[in-house]
Amino acid sequence: MQQQADRIVQTLKSKGLRVTPQRFAVYANLLARTDHPTAEQILNDLNQNAPTSSQATVYISLQTLRDAGLVREVLLEQGVCRYDANVTPHHHFRCQCCGEIEDIAWNQLQGIELQRLRPGLKVDGYEVTVYGVCDRCQVV
Repeated sequence: MQQQADRIVQTLKSKGLRVTPQRFAVYANLLARTDHPTAEQILNDLNQNAPTSSQATVYISLQTLRDAGLVREVLLEQGVCRYDANVTPHHHFRCQCCGEIEDIAWNQLQGIELQRLRPGLKVDGYEVTVYGVCDRCQVV
């Protein structure tokens, strides 16, 4: 547990960030999750036992972590911003029944033929979202 806390502190410092209790808590929460939570879900987790963080603090922490390249915003549904501490290139699967989101390894999907795009477009990257029904929701 202490090793993980030390790694989080070192990671934040390596990005030039001050290690505040709130920033530490938000980043630690995201690192422990794979469900791509919203800011509200993170806030609820952090305040589960005793309210210690405000909504504004969580949003500011998330923006700071995003700007430092430690988390990314994931927009898989209209009007909902989710966060992911996995900043390596990967895709997503979103179940249309339960809403669960799973990471898909980058190399599991065949590459998109970017050379077929209209000439003049400069592509910086891409991400694929696959929609369907997860195995837990499928009725046999």
